Formats: sequence, structure tokens, C-alpha cells
Amino acid sequence: MTEVPKITFAPVTPADLPQFIKDLQGAFVLAVEEKFGRSEPIPASEEVEESFHAPNTETYHLLLHGQRVGGVVLTIHPRRRRGSLDLFFIDPARHSQGLGLAAWQAIEARYPEVTLWETATPYFEERNIHFYVNKCGFHIVEFFHDRHRDPHLPLPRDQAGETDPGTEAFFRFEKVLPS
Repeated sequence: MTEVPKITFAPVTPADLPQFIKDLQGAFVLAVEEKFGRSEPIPASEEVEESFHAPNTETYHLLLHGQRVGGVVLTIHPRRRRGSLDLFFIDPARHSQGLGLAAWQAIEARYPEVTLWETATPYFEERNIHFYVNKCGFHIVEFFHDRHRDPHLPLPRDQAGETDPGTEAFFRFEKVLPS
């Protein structure tokens, strides 16, 4: 049986944020480039910075043996027992090594008070959909698209005013854990 990698966490500091954003964008752009042939950085740096400074948000480097292998932005509401997986990435050079699942399991272990997790991913991110549903145990609970918009999110636009690729349609997932 393959040994599960042990993922640990290191808080992202303000000084770390520019590199964290660059690494995050590097991981996210691959799918957009493959699907749409566009390679501008996503999400926008300002969007990640806004998340970093938002209330109840925790931003971490994901570490394997002390080396950075990814990152995560979480919003935790302990009194409501809810958590949101806002941004999550594994270095593309480290994909298919079990690190994503190990990281998710480490997140759940770190926040045992959270009994409802939610996240979202663009409709075309088949790898993410497979990961959340088949590996982590999330369920798709909503599909946002041009006739059913997420009322909490403005439609993201790039610098030219175009809709960011993949943001016009995405799935929302939930995972309920025993209390």
C-alpha cells in the first residue's frame, strides 16, 4: 500500500504573497490555456490579495517535507461550523502524486469543528470535478451559468472588459461531515 504523503501548513505572510499569487496563477492557467488557448494570469492578483485580507480567511503554503508543493485559501466560520475552500492548488509538476488528497485530508484534520465545506470550480475543469467528487467526497449542489448566476459574485472581467474564461459557468460543491 502506498504511503500517504504528510502535508503540513505554513502561513502565507504579506512578503510571501507575490510569489504565492504567481504560483497559484501558474497552476490555474494551465487548464484555461488548454481549453481556451489564452494564458493571461488567473485569478487576477487583486482578487487573490482581496481574499488574503478578507475576514476569517486563512492562507497557507502546503508543504511536503518542508518544501512548498501548493497553497490554499480558506474561509473558516467556526461558530457556524462552516468552511469554504476558496483557492486550492498543487504545483503542476507535483500532480498525480496523491498530494491533493493528502492536502485535503490535512485540511479536514486541521479544522475538525467544520462540518460543512463548500467550494466551486469552472465547468470545464474535469480534473477538479473528479477530484472533489470522486476523491474528496463533495457533492455538486448547484450549477451557475448565464441563466442562473451566483448572486454573491460579480461576473469577473479581464483588463479589456471581457469575461474571464471559465467564470461564466461553474459548479458549487458541498461536503457534509458528521458533527
